[in-house]
Amino acid sequence: MSNLAAGDAQLFEDTFTVTNYDQSKYDRVARISGTSTDNQTQMQLDINIELFPVRVGTNLEVVLTTSLSLDGIKDDEEEKGWRHVRGESTLADMYDYVCHGKIYKFEDGTDGQTIRAYVSFGGLLMMLEGPYKKLTPLRVDHAYLLVKK
Repeated sequence: MSNLAAGDAQLFEDTFTVTNYDQSKYDRVARISGTSTDNQTQMQLDINIELFPVRVGTNLEVVLTTSLSLDGIKDDEEEKGWRHVRGESTLADMYDYVCHGKIYKFEDGTDGQTIRAYVSFGGLLMMLEGPYKKLTPLRVDHAYLLVKK
């Protein structure tokens, strides 16, 4: 996978293949669906297609983390905003599409063996459904979404 820093900042990481692309509701936003390479996790994600165009069949590396800091230390959002960089390298430099949002809801999956996690990035939504073991690190908290092709 990637070379993310150690620590508990990284909540989730997987590679997905885009299986569906729906741009029927908005001009600049598409809802993509994908399946992880191990076929255990499903994802739906609203993306700004002007900033990050994708097609069915594209492989995406997807990471959820609580910090953009390379050392994995959680960002102090009260002292400095999430955009406060000041020349420092961050994880955002290694990815093509970065969003800041909140993991806000969990529910049991359709088969009783999985869990669904919902994340909002300023109205652009994400849903992950997979085994409890893979999604256990997720919790209601602010998070960064990092995506690259």
